[in-house]
Amino acid sequence: MGDLETDHLLDLAMRLFADLGYDGTSTRLIADAAGIPVERVVELAGDKPQLYQAVVARTLEAEQRAVDEALGVFVPTRQGVIDLFDAMLDFYSAHPRFLTLWMHRWMGDAADVSGQEAYIRRLTRQLADAIREVVQPDVDAGHLVWTITWCTFGFLTSGNQPSAPEADPGYRTPHDPQTLTGFRSYLHALITHLTRPPAGATAL
Repeated sequence: MGDLETDHLLDLAMRLFADLGYDGTSTRLIADAAGIPVERVVELAGDKPQLYQAVVARTLEAEQRAVDEALGVFVPTRQGVIDLFDAMLDFYSAHPRFLTLWMHRWMGDAADVSGQEAYIRRLTRQLADAIREVVQPDVDAGHLVWTITWCTFGFLTSGNQPSAPEADPGYRTPHDPQTLTGFRSYLHALITHLTRPPAGATAL
């Protein structure tokens, strides 16, 4: 029962940390959402920093699995780079709260809880090392990874503005299939311009 209760608690904490930020989420709020006393939260997952670290660890593990799976079938070609970042777009589109958790972090949230940045740098290096031989000579592989990351995060989190649909009747969320397809095409064009053409092909 403890494991199931802990998993449920971590799921709730993830939603709250992602929606409100670490600094905007209290242990009491998490306990109330779970319907248990604060003392039980601490018993299951520790204090607030420990709970946050557990949530982040689960997020990082899921991201690492997704990267490992994508790299496991990666082919060092332009199409391979497109397929690699297609897989990452699909992953983050399916896990939008992972994005908002990191967006809060980038804006200074949970500044007193450290240790996650080294992991993110390592994951970024994995992707950069994989695509390095495919990018154009004047393109830095690490910067390309971050460019695609920033574009993807910005696109997928732009739907978290409740007023947008009312302000623009034609507004579509990033998860609208047509909108997502359009953004995917843009990423493909970006990657095409910044990577080497297949052998024998004419460069753009």
